[in-house]
Amino acid sequence: MKKDLLSILDVSVSEMDRLFRLSDELEGSKKKPLEGKALALLFEKASTRTRVSFESAMLRLGGHSIYLESKTMQMSRGETLGDTAKVLSSYVDIIAARMYKQSDLEELGKAASIPVINALTDLEHPCQALSDVYTIRQLMDPRGRKLAFVGDIAANTANSLMVAAAMAGMEVNLVGPKNCKPNMEYVKAAGKHADVSIFSNQKEGLDGADVVYTDTFISMGQEEEAGKRRKLFKDYQVNRKLMSYAGEKAVVMHCLPAHRGEEISAEVLDGRQSVVWQQARNKMAVEKAILLALSNQA
Repeated sequence: MKKDLLSILDVSVSEMDRLFRLSDELEGSKKKPLEGKALALLFEKASTRTRVSFESAMLRLGGHSIYLESKTMQMSRGETLGDTAKVLSSYVDIIAARMYKQSDLEELGKAASIPVINALTDLEHPCQALSDVYTIRQLMDPRGRKLAFVGDIAANTANSLMVAAAMAGMEVNLVGPKNCKPNMEYVKAAGKHADVSIFSNQKEGLDGADVVYTDTFISMGQEEEAGKRRKLFKDYQVNRKLMSYAGEKAVVMHCLPAHRGEEISAEVLDGRQSVVWQQARNKMAVEKAILLALSNQA
């Protein structure tokens, strides 16, 4: 892999497969390959799963994590990202950054002399996408299968996931309102590996889907648009009716946190087709592999 994981586009098919094999190998391992190493968690955005899974992954590998909330750092008083990156590079061994802007993450990565991991930006969520595809691989052979992403098909999770799923051999359907346009850079990148189709009609978009995936309609930073976005996406809630278009064998995924009754109904989230909790558990497994790979310990 490259020094950093700033984008899903930094990962090749063979590297993704290697990460998944490593995730399997690390399951139940008591080895401490990162003993004495430190991970800085530099977060501008709130987090539950990403923060805890990274901290737990580092702990299980023998290392230590330092949580750095940007508003309590000198960044909040004007210190540049470049200066912050240079200082952190002298104290810790790797940085996982959760930031509002992809451009800021890239600035951080450029200045740092240690690996930087994208723990979410406005443009991407690559660690989430990798753990999602890892989960799908546990459930089925992804080659020739179909993933339908429903709702905000322009979101960061959609960008990373469509590429990762296509790299695994899955056909991808993006299902959202006509005036919600996906990022064509990622559609093009995914299209190099598998077919990507865009639908506004829910029944057509979910037809034959093996995996139905959704995410919040209101991402962090979009709170002022909440009313407008709820109206835009109201017909794309993943509920029993929409799931009937995919069929009884389809599984449901959501990266969480879920807004029950908004982008997904409670009965589907908690229903027998949901693999959401398995999906959440797998974040730590894949992040352990990422930490090892970027630390040149695998």
